[in-house]
Amino acid sequence: MKLEEAQQKFIQGWGQLGASWGINRTMAQIQAVLLLSPKPLCTDEIMEKLQISRGNANMNIRELVAWGVAYKSFIKGDRKEYYYSEKDMWELAKKVSRERKKRELEPLIKILGELQTIEGSSEEVKEMNKVVKSAGQMAKRAESMLDLVMKLEEKVFFKWFKRK
Repeated sequence: MKLEEAQQKFIQGWGQLGASWGINRTMAQIQAVLLLSPKPLCTDEIMEKLQISRGNANMNIRELVAWGVAYKSFIKGDRKEYYYSEKDMWELAKKVSRERKKRELEPLIKILGELQTIEGSSEEVKEMNKVVKSAGQMAKRAESMLDLVMKLEEKVFFKWFKRK
């Protein structure tokens, strides 16, 4: 397989993985381009590689930087901004997990906490309370697990994971 074909397969596959993780497909594809590049890239280079608009590229690059999985850099004598990706896959997974926890799990836990005070004694209220309590317990366990994973080093995690 030639390099360009392999790169395209990786970019498409990474985009699909990103979509499965709740990340915009284009955002994941930009990250894939940055992962594969041995040097930081400017927005124009990313746009050309993916055939996307400047607005789409800028919006998704900003989001990658906000997630902490891409970084901005400058080249002396060049006014353009350049970007590169976190390349340590374990760090990348921890950062994505941290961001998803913040954006998805924490708001759910907050909502479930607010729903602890449903008034009434009807069957519907009892069922709602039962579901909210169960969902809250599950969300808290998920939060604890994510916190643990984010603190562990890669080799410790996989050693622990193999035992289970």
